[in-house]
Amino acid sequence: MSDIIHLLPDSVANQIAAGEVIQRPASVIKELVENAVDADAGEVHVLVTDAGKTSIQVIDNGKGMSETDARLSFERHATSKIREAADLFALHTMGFRGEALASIAAVAEVELKTRREEDELGTRVVIAGSKVESQEPVTCPRGSNFLVKNLFFNVPARRKFLKSNSTELSNILTEFERIALVHPSVSFTLQHNDTEMFNLPAMPLRQRVMAVFGKKMNQQLLTLEVDTTLVKISGFVAKPETARKKGSHQYFFVNGRYMRHPYFHKAVMEAYERLIPVGEQVSYFIYFDVDPKNIDVNIHPTKTEIKFENEQAIWQILAAAVKETLGRFSAVPSIDFDTEDMPDLPAFDGSSSPEPPRVSYNSGFNPFQGEAAASYGGERPKRSVSGDWQQLYAGVARASKMNEPEADLLPDEEALITTVLPAEEPVVEKGAQYFQLKGRFILTSVKSGLMLIDQHRAHVRVLFDRYMEQIRTRKGVSQGVLFPEVVELTPAEAVVLDALEEDLAAVGFDLSPLGGGSYAVNRVPAGIEGLSPVDLIKNMVNTAREKGADVREEVQSILALTLARSAAIVYGQVLGEEEMANLVDSLFACQTPGYTPDGRTVLVTVKEEEIEKRFA
Repeated sequence: MSDIIHLLPDSVANQIAAGEVIQRPASVIKELVENAVDADAGEVHVLVTDAGKTSIQVIDNGKGMSETDARLSFERHATSKIREAADLFALHTMGFRGEALASIAAVAEVELKTRREEDELGTRVVIAGSKVESQEPVTCPRGSNFLVKNLFFNVPARRKFLKSNSTELSNILTEFERIALVHPSVSFTLQHNDTEMFNLPAMPLRQRVMAVFGKKMNQQLLTLEVDTTLVKISGFVAKPETARKKGSHQYFFVNGRYMRHPYFHKAVMEAYERLIPVGEQVSYFIYFDVDPKNIDVNIHPTKTEIKFENEQAIWQILAAAVKETLGRFSAVPSIDFDTEDMPDLPAFDGSSSPEPPRVSYNSGFNPFQGEAAASYGGERPKRSVSGDWQQLYAGVARASKMNEPEADLLPDEEALITTVLPAEEPVVEKGAQYFQLKGRFILTSVKSGLMLIDQHRAHVRVLFDRYMEQIRTRKGVSQGVLFPEVVELTPAEAVVLDALEEDLAAVGFDLSPLGGGSYAVNRVPAGIEGLSPVDLIKNMVNTAREKGADVREEVQSILALTLARSAAIVYGQVLGEEEMANLVDSLFACQTPGYTPDGRTVLVTVKEEEIEKRFA
């Protein structure tokens, strides 16, 4: 039997490596821009066509390369950053493996023009699919100019899995933002299809954050600064009042490199405990300066995961620094003990229902007839719907419940009664009465026993189906706003909004671009009174961006679900019996009343037999 193990050709090995390093056009831009920064470039220009699927060009004014270096740079594991293994723990550059250019050249057509300051002529190298097609002298400015065309031209399966242009462009903008934030002393521009999306001159860090995310960030940020023998931490954290459920900008950088670190994220959020609602997030831009020998960046192909030798100690330093910053800038709320001249109001703790005031009125009273007042008197009216006193209670209950997160709000309903069974479209008995439990559940009798309905989830189910129908039929009902509000988006968010624009119009939104990532909200869907259209739009945009949905139906579903969750009845809202009956009727008009669109239980039933057993 012949031997079966053999060495792979370099072209195949390069394509395998490219699968780890180059996943999408954004990966190409990340690697090329980081190389430009490592080459001490003061200016970096990025030009993208068709979200990088057609071409990507990165031009810098860095050191440039010699003729030999230009050719060798496309070989695997060819690098100027390290010489020996020990150098891995003394890194001060973005790249070091020598895989990026080889990986790009393995799956694309690449043209490089480069020249050093001391050379009269530069070098032009053309390579495609790891094969060098030409190398020749050329006249060009100092620095390097990479042109990458037809990404994944020789790997059709990889190209087929690229997302839509809007999604890929959003990914490009995300990578670009990260690099721009960590190198404020470098000038960056980004152009897509002849449209300039970023023009960032060299500037201080705070101004760079404002240039990327908007001038409003200036009023939201608090300066963070701590210097210890173990780590130096600097940057900015946002004021607690800016917390939101979606769309916060959260960035960690270590030694000039972006990283994800859930453990350190918990340290930041612990400092905000009791200052922001549960489930909401704040923005932060935090920079760590650590001795390179105390971290390991070589644990992930994209270098976004980093291990720290003294992780727990740094966690404590970070948490303490954020708390100290919040306290120093009076972001931590203080108690005003001066209660002089304040009315003595009894506290309401929610443990018991408030007693409704006894009122009476005379329906025939006319203030313009002097005798009418004397005849005032009447019986207390009977009311079938909630009175104003209940609205007061609802406000208190709403405030106490608003901080609860959307997901995993409370234990599943099955935990409330051990033998509760999920309901399969139980039939509500004719003339059934409805009762509300703890401002969350609706109770009513069904033929098989007792049914409990989660009022918020039920309303989400109803509204989701309604919005999806409006999107499909393009018959959303809208209402005008007296004074159009302006929503300001980052370039990455604006790209997502453009993709959502048609579906937003279908449910009733009317937006008009004002330029610079700003949009005027002229009309909104009917039935969302009391909600901020600006927050709602940003929430939908950021949800779509986080989910990365690319199929049209998925985008529509995200839009409808986000809108439904925002407009649905909140936990703690007191409902009248008529309101509960209408909600239940609407719920059972849905195709799948038992579950929310994301699969969470809406209703359960307790069998009559089980109830009887409890009293046996």
